[in-house]
Amino acid sequence: MSDPATIAFYEKNAPRYTLGFGQAPSRHLNVFLDRLAPGASVLELGCGGGRDSARIAERGFHLDATDGTPAMIHKANERFDVGARLLRFDELDAVAAYDAVWAHACLLHVARTDLPSVLASIHRALQPGGWHFANFKLGSGEGRDLLGRLHNFPDARWLEDVYRTAGFAIASSETYAGKAVDGTQRDWMALTVQRPRA
Repeated sequence: MSDPATIAFYEKNAPRYTLGFGQAPSRHLNVFLDRLAPGASVLELGCGGGRDSARIAERGFHLDATDGTPAMIHKANERFDVGARLLRFDELDAVAAYDAVWAHACLLHVARTDLPSVLASIHRALQPGGWHFANFKLGSGEGRDLLGRLHNFPDARWLEDVYRTAGFAIASSETYAGKAVDGTQRDWMALTVQRPRA
């Protein structure tokens, strides 16, 4: 994510935003982690306040927690001491370094034109057979929410096509209703995908 207005929102609202959610991890996280071997290496993109980071580490995985906003990094480390570091999506340059990439409610801020290259970077960062999770707010075109944050608002078919083009095999998908921070109700799509072994 490199949109200045979106980064500025999270920088300004990090204390209120992170405390606005409970300490429980994302509901998709444990199911995703159950796919991994003990001690697997997990890159977290967009760690925010660190609640998912804490669960990943608690379950014994080797965590690399990252976020593109300095204030969010500070909050994650202050609250959970997870060793989070600053990394924008477009700065990911690892090669076959992780068994999994967890990206809860963050890749939805990537501009549509940039999403293919970000997904290619995630694919490259994974070991063959590695897993990736991300969820997106569905829609019919890129735009901003009521808080001024950029969203790619894909439809389900476009999103799945972009993932397949990046070389991923889709293992599971779920569409569900969710309420956004700006108060709007919208359908979401959660994808669990894999970098093929061959």
